[in-house]
Amino acid sequence: MYTPSLPTQRAASGRQGAVAATPMAFVAAVVHAYGERGMDPGAVLARAQITPDDLRDAQARITAAQMELLCEGAMRELDDEALGWFSRPLPWGSYGMLARASLSAPTLGLALARWCRHHGLLTRDIRLQLAQEGDQAVLSIAEARALGALREFCLVSVLRNALGLASWLVDSRLPVLGACFPFSAPAHAAAYRVLFPGTTRFDAPQAAVRFDARYLQLPLVRDEAAMNRMLQHALPLTVRPYRRDRLLVERVRQQLALAPEAAHTASDVAQALHLSTRTLHRQLQAEGASLQQLKDEVRRARATELLQRSERPIKQVAQAVGFANEKSFIRAFRGWTGQSPGAFRQRSIHAPAGVRSG
Repeated sequence: MYTPSLPTQRAASGRQGAVAATPMAFVAAVVHAYGERGMDPGAVLARAQITPDDLRDAQARITAAQMELLCEGAMRELDDEALGWFSRPLPWGSYGMLARASLSAPTLGLALARWCRHHGLLTRDIRLQLAQEGDQAVLSIAEARALGALREFCLVSVLRNALGLASWLVDSRLPVLGACFPFSAPAHAAAYRVLFPGTTRFDAPQAAVRFDARYLQLPLVRDEAAMNRMLQHALPLTVRPYRRDRLLVERVRQQLALAPEAAHTASDVAQALHLSTRTLHRQLQAEGASLQQLKDEVRRARATELLQRSERPIKQVAQAVGFANEKSFIRAFRGWTGQSPGAFRQRSIHAPAGVRSG
């Protein structure tokens, strides 16, 4: 149902205008699945415009569109949505059944937990588990048998499958904070920076991805009609990155609050959140916010806290919230609250408990 693919670099065979960075190792894994069944992958490779020379070139890359054609064709010909990963095939529609079973969950956390539990009904070869560790959610895979030559393709695909469906269910990206895999870094390890933005670690005890646990509380926003439409074109869910991030505003606020005294340029914030500067601005705008607005919110909150709960001089408060001088801070604070920092402090001191200005 889903497979990994990447959207950068020129494609195999020099196709003009096509860009991709999907490693040829994933194509080789599909070809291996055909070999295990004694079947010829020639027709599906031809439809995806992947030549024998491409297959022999370990450095070659294919486009997202090629990967979609290859995997959909292979899944249908092999009648196996798992593409040979498991000890028995998963007939066409297996992952669609799991998706439907998750649709009635009220929150993403319950939907993913249901997905993990029901995946065990399809195969015992791996076990998916969702856990929360502090403020992070961890989706992990335990291997019950050796997955052989298809191990990497399987583990990468299963994690991308779950992330892709989860993003669709809540209409939001789930930015990966980190990923780990129980094998050595492959020759195409650079591709993992796109497959799983964040830090990727190899030679780990098991495969897993981590993301902000707040996403688990998001309500599902899809219905049965939307599910029917999605299942007709499910592969792009993980082949093409999901654009919207419904918690981006909160993630930016959190990043700014870590160091309210810092300048926090758009480039700095975007890099910390594993986004491009352009994407950061575009997605904030889509959520009705801007970086400057959020910086002002965080600075105001920190400034009012310091004015109410400390005796720091106004100049030190200004520095603590990122202003180069006291004068510019006073001007900004008047814009935020309608009064000077000194007047605000005096009013807070004399206000009854429970009604102090904030």
